[in-house]
Amino acid sequence: MGQSVQSDGIFPLPVLQDNVIWIWVQNRKAVVVDPAIAKPVINWLRHRDLSLEAILQTHHHADHIGGTPELLEHWPQASVVAAAADLERIPFQTTSVKAGMLLNLLGQPVQVIDVKAHTRAHLAFVLTEGASPSDPTPALFCGDTLFAGGCGRLFEGSAEDMHLALGRLDRLPGSTRVHCAHEYTEGNLRWAHALRPGNEAIAKRLAAVTDQRSRGELTLPSTMDRERDTNLFLQAGSAEELAELRSHKDSWRG
Repeated sequence: MGQSVQSDGIFPLPVLQDNVIWIWVQNRKAVVVDPAIAKPVINWLRHRDLSLEAILQTHHHADHIGGTPELLEHWPQASVVAAAADLERIPFQTTSVKAGMLLNLLGQPVQVIDVKAHTRAHLAFVLTEGASPSDPTPALFCGDTLFAGGCGRLFEGSAEDMHLALGRLDRLPGSTRVHCAHEYTEGNLRWAHALRPGNEAIAKRLAAVTDQRSRGELTLPSTMDRERDTNLFLQAGSAEELAELRSHKDSWRG
C-alpha cells in the first residue's frame, strides 16, 4: 500500500530530456496528460495509492503517447481522451472528442479546444473551473501549441493555423495556469530577448527563469497573463508576423 497523496491538485512529472507529464489528482483518482513514458507515472501513482481515471492526449507524437499502452495494462479501465480526427494515429483512444465538447472528469468540467498547427489534429484541454472546488483557478493543458515564451513548430499546419490557435487560447482568463508539455522556457526567452533586447518584461522574466533553472527548478506552469506580457508569438498581430517569428526562431542558434 502506497502513501496517500498529500493534496489534490496538478503535479508535474519531468521525464526524458525536457518533457513534462502533468498529473491531475482529485479524491485519490488521477488524470494523466501526455504520458511520454509509463514507468515514472506508474511509480508516482502507486507510491501515492492512486487510481488512474483517464489519460488526455493533446496530439499523436511519440513523446506524448508513448507511455499510454503500458499504463492501460495496469489500469485497463482508464479512458483515453483524444481527437476523433486522430483515431488512426492514436488507435487506443476510447473517448474520441472534437473542438467545442465539454467533458466531465474528476467531477470538474473540461473544455476541448481546437489548436491544430503543430499537428493537424492537436487539441488543448481547459479545466474551466479549476482542478477542484478548493482550487477554482482555470488550468490549460496545451501540449506543444503554446510554450512558456514560445509556441510549437509548424509540422503539419500553417502560420495561419497557429495564429488562430493562439488566438483561441488568448481568450482564456489571464489567471489561467498554462501547463506546457516541455520545459523550453529559458531557451525561448533567450531568443525573445535577443530579438527584443529593450523589452523590460522579457528581460526581467529571463533573469528569473535563468535563476530557477540554475537551481534545477521547473519554470512551469506559466499563466496566460505572463504569456501575454512576454510571449512574442502570442503578441503577433497577424499570421504573417507569426510566420516571420517562427522562421527566425527555427533558424536561431543563440
